[in-house]
Amino acid sequence: MAYKRILLKLSGEALAAEGKYGIHPPTLTRIAQEVKEVASSGVQTALVIGGGNIFRGVKGAIEGMERASADYMGMLATCINAMAMQDALEKVGVFTRVLSAIKMEQISEPYIRRRAVRHLEKGRVVIFAAGTGNPYFTTDTAASLRAMEIGAEVILKASNIDGVYDSDPKKNKAARRYKSVTYIDVLQQQLKVMDSTAISMCMDNKLPIVVFDLGGAGNIGRAVKDPMSIGTVVGANETAWA
Repeated sequence: MAYKRILLKLSGEALAAEGKYGIHPPTLTRIAQEVKEVASSGVQTALVIGGGNIFRGVKGAIEGMERASADYMGMLATCINAMAMQDALEKVGVFTRVLSAIKMEQISEPYIRRRAVRHLEKGRVVIFAAGTGNPYFTTDTAASLRAMEIGAEVILKASNIDGVYDSDPKKNKAARRYKSVTYIDVLQQQLKVMDSTAISMCMDNKLPIVVFDLGGAGNIGRAVKDPMSIGTVVGANETAWA
C-alpha cells in the first residue's frame, strides 16, 4: 500500500441509488466491503461522509432557510450516514467508532483528536460525523481539517467521475483529464475538486488529494495502492495530462 493512514471522503450522494435520495443498502454494503479490504491490509482508515443524500444546508439556505440552521440540519444528516456506514462495516466484521463534532452521547463518541488517533492505532475504522461542528463549513473542509489533525497522509476523494477534468466531461466530450494537478491550478481554474477553503488548507499543509471514481468495484483499494493509476492526484509539483 502507498499509504499507512488515509482519510476517505465520501459524498452523501454516494450512499444513494443513482438519481435518488436516502440510503441504498446494496451500495452501502459494497463500500463497506472495500473499506474492509483496505483496513485489513493494515492501512489506518478514517471516513468523512457528506449529507447531501438527505439534506444539503446550502440548498436549504438558497430556498429561504436561515443559513446556520440549514447547516446544522446538514450536520445531522451526516450523522445518519455515519451510523448507517458504521452498521454496514460492523456487519462485515470491521470494528468502528463514530466521533461526532456535535455531542450525541447516545449514538456516538464526542470528537477528541487524541481519541481518534488511538482508535486508528488499534485498527478501528473511524467515522467523523457532523462536519466541523460549525455552520458555513462544508464536509470537504471537515475532511481536510480532520485529515491534518489525525496525521493522514492523503485524502481520497471518491467521486462519480474518474478524476479531475478541465471542464465537465458530462457536458463536454472533448474534456481532458489531468493525471496530476497543482493546488494553484485547481484554485485558479475553479476545477471544483473540493471547496476553496479545503483546497487552501491542503495546500498550506502539503496534503495530497486523490480524486477517483467510486463506481468501479475495488477502486478504493486501487486508489490506496497506486493513486496515479486510477484518478487524479491534486498537489503534485506540476500539472500533467492523463
